[in-house]
Amino acid sequence: MATSPATESPLGIPRSRVRQLMAASIGNVVEWYDWYAYAALAAYFSVQVFPKSADASLVPLLATYGVFAVGFFMRPLGGLLVGSFADRFGRKAAMTFTIVLMGVGSLMLAITPTYEAAGILAPIILTLARLIQGLSVGGEFAAATTFLVESAGPGRRGLFSSFQYVSTTIGQLLALGLAAGLGAMLAESDMNGWGWRIPFVIGAVLSLVGLWIRKGADETSQVAQEIQEGKVARPRLFDFLRNYPKQAALIVGITIAGTVAYYTWTTFLPTYANITVDFSKTEAQLVGTISLVFFMILQPLLGMLSDRIGRKPLLITFGVGFTLLPVPLLGLLDNTFASLLLIQCVGMVFLGCFTSISAAVNSELFPTRVRAAGAGFPYSLTVALFGGTAPLIGTAFIDAGNPGAFPWYMSALALISTLVYVFALKETKDQPLR
Repeated sequence: MATSPATESPLGIPRSRVRQLMAASIGNVVEWYDWYAYAALAAYFSVQVFPKSADASLVPLLATYGVFAVGFFMRPLGGLLVGSFADRFGRKAAMTFTIVLMGVGSLMLAITPTYEAAGILAPIILTLARLIQGLSVGGEFAAATTFLVESAGPGRRGLFSSFQYVSTTIGQLLALGLAAGLGAMLAESDMNGWGWRIPFVIGAVLSLVGLWIRKGADETSQVAQEIQEGKVARPRLFDFLRNYPKQAALIVGITIAGTVAYYTWTTFLPTYANITVDFSKTEAQLVGTISLVFFMILQPLLGMLSDRIGRKPLLITFGVGFTLLPVPLLGLLDNTFASLLLIQCVGMVFLGCFTSISAAVNSELFPTRVRAAGAGFPYSLTVALFGGTAPLIGTAFIDAGNPGAFPWYMSALALISTLVYVFALKETKDQPLR
């Protein structure tokens, strides 16, 4: 991809598109490393922070995933508030704010005391840290995805959109890799006792690095500058909902299946395998790492494909795949390395048809003046309701003795989104950003 100066436009296209891509992506890596370190280490610190019931061994893990879900419920607030901030003051200012918040949350997790040492204060600190991170991640999606799509050249929005999940996946791989490395080097007692804190300390330091990198980015929203100069009326908090209710509802329908599939296949599946078929934790992390690398490679390829054939064909492929496949795929799961790797990689192919273009599809539905809040709030609300609760619901099904119900739950939600893709969504790839 060649680097070339960009001409001035109503969207404030920056001097170098490649530099914009790198600034958003590298900062996003740091942001999502911090977010995913929690999920990667949940099995280690759950018994340290939450009291264990003598009758139920899954109580600490359920509580930990409950806090995981609580963090997601701050994401709509982040999408709304930070998205509105990005629309008024610019994407760059909002992205600076989100990465500072994430660093604070990561540092709080690193110093969370054990339940034995601090009692109820331990889960309170953990929950507060996760709330801060949830606010940050919700705002990050609103600001960074619009920033990426607005930075793209003609016919490249799908490609640039795909780097949202390229960078997200790199952050997740770093979190998983560090957790796996520490798990291999340290005794399990050390990992449970203090080793799980190390990735959160690193995350806080990396947030400072991301902050420095983002200072070199160029603003993409000229409308935000015009708002500050009084040339354009400042958007009110819910203007996107008042003026574009259909588009906001569309994002909910578009996202339901994608967010459940994403958090199941990239985050929860190794834990699901561990507690249903006694799959080795270490091997499950290795399978997860391999499949995530495969998933990451798919993103730009599928993003470029959408720039050629359109967004709808990819979304429909994803929707039909996840309507039909979860039940038979998870039915094949056993405690062999090959079975889990096959299940994850097959799912990743279909999932990539959603993740590679979700930022583009969401951004293409709204005009610049309300794009960050309009794309960020309904997306983050849907992720909170369905994606953030996926590990909790899956674990609860297992705890109730009915693990087979979870894939049916995924298929039902995928059917809803598929109907939206087919009947309600118009093709947007050739439409100019408004």
